[in-house]
Amino acid sequence: MFKNKEEFKKEFSQRLIEAYGTTVEMTHPTEKYLVLGEMVRDHASVNWKDTKVAVSQQDVKQVYYFSMEFLLGRSLTSNMKNLGIYDIVVEGLSELGIDFDNLAAMEKDAGLGNGGLGRLAACFMDSAASENLPVNGNCIRYRYGLFRQVIDEQGNQVELPDIWMRIGNPWEIRKPKHSVDVQFWGSVEVSGDSNGDLHFRHVNGEHILAIPYDMPMVGANTSMTNTLRLWSAEPADVSPAGKDYRQYLSEVNDICLNVYPNDSTEEGKYLRLKQQYFFVCAGIDSIINAHLKQYDTLDNLPEKVGIQLNDTHPVLAIPELMRVLMDVYGYSWVKAKDITTAVMSYTNHTVMSEALETWPIEYVKKLLPRIYMIIDEFNTRFSNYVTARYPGEPDFWSRVKIITDGRIHMARLAVVGSHKVNGVAEIHTGLLKSDLFRDYYRMYPERFSNKTNGITPRRWMLYSNPQLRKMLDDTIGKSYEKDFSKIIRLMEKVDDKKTQEAFLKVKQERKKVLADYIRKSTGIIVNTDSIFDSQAKRLHAYKRQLLNILHVIYLYQRMKEDKNFRIYPHTFIFAAKAAPSYVFAKKVIKLINCVARKVNSDPDVNKVLTVVFLPNYSVSMSEYLMNGSDVSEQISTAGKEASGTGNMKFMMNGAITLGTLDGATVEIDRLVGRENDVIFGLTVDQIPGVRASYSAWNYYNKDKRIHKAMNSLIDGTWNGNPDDFQVIYDEIMKKNDEYLVLADFDSYVKAHEQIEQKYRDRSGWARSCLINIAQSAYFSSDRTIRQYAGEIWEIQPLSGMSSKK
Repeated sequence: MFKNKEEFKKEFSQRLIEAYGTTVEMTHPTEKYLVLGEMVRDHASVNWKDTKVAVSQQDVKQVYYFSMEFLLGRSLTSNMKNLGIYDIVVEGLSELGIDFDNLAAMEKDAGLGNGGLGRLAACFMDSAASENLPVNGNCIRYRYGLFRQVIDEQGNQVELPDIWMRIGNPWEIRKPKHSVDVQFWGSVEVSGDSNGDLHFRHVNGEHILAIPYDMPMVGANTSMTNTLRLWSAEPADVSPAGKDYRQYLSEVNDICLNVYPNDSTEEGKYLRLKQQYFFVCAGIDSIINAHLKQYDTLDNLPEKVGIQLNDTHPVLAIPELMRVLMDVYGYSWVKAKDITTAVMSYTNHTVMSEALETWPIEYVKKLLPRIYMIIDEFNTRFSNYVTARYPGEPDFWSRVKIITDGRIHMARLAVVGSHKVNGVAEIHTGLLKSDLFRDYYRMYPERFSNKTNGITPRRWMLYSNPQLRKMLDDTIGKSYEKDFSKIIRLMEKVDDKKTQEAFLKVKQERKKVLADYIRKSTGIIVNTDSIFDSQAKRLHAYKRQLLNILHVIYLYQRMKEDKNFRIYPHTFIFAAKAAPSYVFAKKVIKLINCVARKVNSDPDVNKVLTVVFLPNYSVSMSEYLMNGSDVSEQISTAGKEASGTGNMKFMMNGAITLGTLDGATVEIDRLVGRENDVIFGLTVDQIPGVRASYSAWNYYNKDKRIHKAMNSLIDGTWNGNPDDFQVIYDEIMKKNDEYLVLADFDSYVKAHEQIEQKYRDRSGWARSCLINIAQSAYFSSDRTIRQYAGEIWEIQPLSGMSSKK
């Protein structure tokens, strides 16, 4: 393990010779990148070993975070900075004639997810290690990302393969010795013994081998290094009964092809279910084997192991752990249920009924016959419990059934099978208690708690925004870098004119960096003196990118009509991916691009209005976008966004929130004060009353702005085709505007007028931005992970790791 620049240069040069048989000068940049990545990984491996030894010797409880997604972004720079070797490596490479930034650019974002769910999981891994907490991840090793998004000449989203491992992944270590046999299909053979006990055996199943690949999760300012275990599907040595081996190989290959395969077909639905069981079965087996190496019993599993289920995708872990305890280790139902419930915790991420996962009985029964039997028994025993506890309420059971109308409700199974259930923002958790899970909350009030999401300040500010970091260092010292709660000290400087000027200078520098990124990505040249107004998130109707672009359309139309009306120069930036089968969302992306093309080429308005759609939204893009933006658009329909984390990233880098009272924006608003953000729109409490008599046509007929903007969708204004955006028009007008876009339109227009007014007061704007940065202390995932550790998992930091002081 190199300790200085000279040792690094010597080892790097030698490794290039050993790996590729060539000199530093002759090796390709990809080879240099791979060798550098492996050196950094090996550097971390010493800490990785020390962490595993400390966990074993200190006999501590470990947590396993089960998630279908871990959107890590790029690892090279963050790992080097967390390890404290960044300067050594960069200077050493420079002396060898190598530009580190060019090597870092070789790395692709790890294609292990889609959106906020995966970005949250990645932040938790960083924070857990940095807080010396033994928390490991469990996921699938997807060979391809969700997709690589490009925009064609007509403005359509086109999906291409995201081949993130094309040149290799230097961070992973293949560990076939820990492989797990996973079975699908087949049937269950039931037998009895002399004691009258039943025994269950899965027979005639299809065997698939799960091979783990481990990646180090490196902590900052500590030697703590946890593990993200990624499972890869490979053919088993057992011949697939009654199936052509080539078909079998194809099916094995599909499991780890990419996240969230298209489920519009029966084949796609089965594949999603296969993925979910594959990684939880492998993960449970791995945990049990590791536990039994140290202890001779599973009775103490809840004292030594916690499993956090990140949304409903991993909820099959509950019946799978039951299966292992009963069928493999002979536990009774009651004892297995007690152990399982004590081990499992569940994080809910949505209150939207259409997003709550359910599975048809026949799918689970065919693909996972023993798992279905256990879920069915769960349902039966839960029925007995509920009817005995609430004998005078015959309809109570109908509201809480795990299995109903031929479908298995995974969120319900999660609540019943876990000892803790949490939401991810105060308003979201309140809705879980009062609405979605109100009957379960009545039964198990002690299970429910709130854990407001957070983001790692290292990736999202300290490492990605060096200009702001230096300004903060000069203003409040460096202690906040290790204890981010101390950034609150910035509140003492928000009225200081020099600090305000310093911040405005930093923001302008970051806007220039973002403008350069926009130019390289799209060819669009933007005015860095304009207001950079950004909405970056998955494209979905409830997130209301449509409201945003309708407002842009209104501004454009008004400026074309009235030559005396001009806005403060404004750049509207969109970044979003739409699910490949989500027609409405893809049409909104096309609309944004068509509007952008028309607006940006119109000399009447393009000096004050620019529209940008940044293709292929990713973690690495966000590192430019979040810290170069002035305004953070958080405009979902109130009550629909569970929390959000993009709102926190913008805030931490000094953007002002323009949003509804939804998700964590409610808490942002409370912390910064209404004078330091702009809030608009209907609230959760107001929506039911409005919805009761709602008519989109009333808004359309009474508001000329809405009327004209909506008509432009069906008269060929944007691309000459009056039919192209009919789907969007119909979603609002014929389906009565489910997400209340028109109801909030006037309030949204006025909110933008407030933003413009605030921005013109440069001192006042800077003050508000500084307050947002200071108050972002609460939204560090270091705080969030400590709350999970203390209030859900009941784990303590490992002792003897490097001090954070």
